[in-house]
This record gives sequence, C-alpha cells and structure tokens, in this order.
Amino acid sequence: MAQATKAIKPQVDPMFQWQGTNKQGRRLKGEQSGTTLNAVKADLRRQGITPIKVKKKPKDLFSPRKPAIKPADIAVFSRMLATMMSSGVPLMQSMQIIGEGHENASMQEMILSIKADVESGTSLTESLAKFPHHFDDLYVSLVNAGEQSGTLESLLHEIAIYKEKTEALKAKIKKAMVYPASILVVAFVVTAILMIFVIPQFEALFTGFGADLPALTKFVITVSEVFQEKWWLIFGTIIAIVVGIMQAKKRSRKVQHFLDRLLLKIPVIGIVIEKGAIARFARTFSTMFKAGVPMVEAMVSVAGATGNIVFSEATLIMRDDVATGTQLNVAMRSSELFPNMPVQMVAIGEESGALDSMLAKVADFYEAEVDDAVDNMTALMEPMIMVILGGLIGTLVIAMYLPIFKMGAVV
Repeated sequence: MAQATKAIKPQVDPMFQWQGTNKQGRRLKGEQSGTTLNAVKADLRRQGITPIKVKKKPKDLFSPRKPAIKPADIAVFSRMLATMMSSGVPLMQSMQIIGEGHENASMQEMILSIKADVESGTSLTESLAKFPHHFDDLYVSLVNAGEQSGTLESLLHEIAIYKEKTEALKAKIKKAMVYPASILVVAFVVTAILMIFVIPQFEALFTGFGADLPALTKFVITVSEVFQEKWWLIFGTIIAIVVGIMQAKKRSRKVQHFLDRLLLKIPVIGIVIEKGAIARFARTFSTMFKAGVPMVEAMVSVAGATGNIVFSEATLIMRDDVATGTQLNVAMRSSELFPNMPVQMVAIGEESGALDSMLAKVADFYEAEVDDAVDNMTALMEPMIMVILGGLIGTLVIAMYLPIFKMGAVV
C-alpha cells in the first residue's frame, strides 16, 4: 500500500482593489488577486486595462489575525535557505520549498512574495528591502555584498550563523531582565492578596478585643485599608508608570539614553547588558567585515545592532574617528566603554590583517560570558526570592499575631 504524502496547503494570493481605463477610455474598477502589486498591474495591462490606482484590499475588521513574524522565524529561514543553496538547490526552488512548507502563514506569504518579486527581475537585495521590519539594513547589506561578489551561498551561511547567535544572545539578555522583574511582580501580587483578603479577617477579630494594638499591627491594617479602598488606583498607577516609561523610551532619545545608561549601572544586570552589547558589537562587525563591507560603512550597522544607545552613540563617534584615519583599537580605547581585552584583540587583528577572526573570537568570549553571568544571576536570585517573600509574609504574620500574644500575656 502506497504511503500517503502530506498535502501542501495552497497559497492564497492577497486581494487588490484597482481603478483603471480600458482601450475606449472608459473608467473601470474592481478587485483582483495577485502575488504582488506589480504582478496585478501587469495582469491588468494584459487584459487591455491601463491601471490608474492599485492598492491592497484592506482587511476585514473581524477577520482572523495572521500570526506575527518573529526574529526567530527569520533566523530559521536564513539557515534553511543557506543549507539548501549550499546543497545545490537553486534560489527560486529553495524559496518555493521553504515558503510552501512554512507553518507560519505570514512567513509563508512573505517568502513567496519575495520569490515572485525576484522572478519578475528584481534582485534579492531589493526584494528583501521591501520588508524592512523583518530584514534590517544589516541583513540587506550582507545579501547585497553576496550578490555583488557572487558569493551569496557563503554569505547566507554567515548570515544564518549571525542571526542564530544574536537571537540566542537576545534570549539570554531578556532572561536576565525578566527574572528580577518577575520577582518584584510575584512579591507585589502576594502582598496585595494578603492585604486585600487575609488582613481584613484579622482586623475583624481585633475589633472585639477592645485593647490598643501594637504599632506594627496598626500600620499593616492601615496599609490593608488603603489596598481595599484604592486597589484599582494602585494597580492602575503601576501599570501607567510602566507603560509611560516604555512609550517615553520609544519617543524620546534623551529618555532612552538615560534609561540605557541607568541599566548599565545596575549591579549584576548592568554587567550582563554591557557584555551583551560588546558581544553584539564584535559579532556584527566580524560578520560584515568578513563579507567585504568597508569598515566605515559597516560601523553604521554595527551601531544599530549593539542594543544599547550608549554603545550605539559611541560606535558612531568611533566611526567618525576611523574615517579620519584613526585605528579602530585606538577609537575603542578612547570611548572608555570597552575593556582592555577586546581592545587588545582588535589591535592584534589590525596588525595581523585578521580583524574579522579576532572580532569573532571576542564575540564568542563575551557570548559565553553573558551565558555564565545569566546562570550565576539565576542561581543568586533563587535564594533572594525566598528571602524577599519570606520577609514579607513573615512580617505580616508577626504583625497579625502580636495582639494575640499580647492578650495571652495579659491572661
């Protein structure tokens, strides 16, 4: 009995709305599906219609939302494309296989759209540049270098390694940021539950004692009353502050600079962020330099890849210094952001002509450092959770039982 093969879900082309004129000059309008806007225009011309306006049909307000494309999806796409092309599969066939077999509908649509664009005569670089949210300037620059030099296969392999390592590094840094924040959230939620639901039960009991309560008990009961009456205001204020800071960071460069510099000064977390920024700097620089991108041009993309505005601005200043003839290691030392080890490694790389490999070694070292720092921080935070939660709950328990102990002593 023949084994059944898994059917590939057919790709549904997006719908476009168009307006145009026919050969008699009559104005027409309608809807038509197509892979890209240019493909729809070309099809209309073949039908004898001169397109005046063509745009993608807006989505229905209540239509199901397509899944988002995550950076990890781009990393997997890069690895699959590099692997298939290095195995001898042509670019168009590789993209067709990857696109049709992708589980993410949004990713599938984007890949097949890029494929159709390349088939119509557009370069891969220009096709990728039409999706700047998913393929940044660094990615596009590397693909362009590969197309120009005829080494697209090897460059795609380098891009895949770069995306995999940077995404792994981002995950580690995110873990370092989320873990302490989760401790604070858990501590606050536990405290709020005790204040709103548990303390009032004891308060009703103490009302019948008819005696003065200890100062700690009075304080806890007062805080509990505030939580009961203003819980919505407390939670709303905290959420508003967090959202406000996030929005201010997005819209104001000064706020972003202040917060990023502040993060670098926080014990433990600041070390992780600093090492992560140096790892990103070295990894991005190594990848672009190996691809043949000129140093001064590469440093613009390197600045945007560091993930911290303090390092980003320093990199742009270093770029100006390098453009005037200053050696990279001298510019790095002048920034006062880089430790001695990466500066010395870059100096050796410049002298030996192996700057890309030296930067790759720096990136490997600091990525391992970030991994160790996150693991150490996690191990350190576990007893801290016990201390913080134990201290909070213990204080509340003592405050509630002090009046009972006092009454027992009187009896």
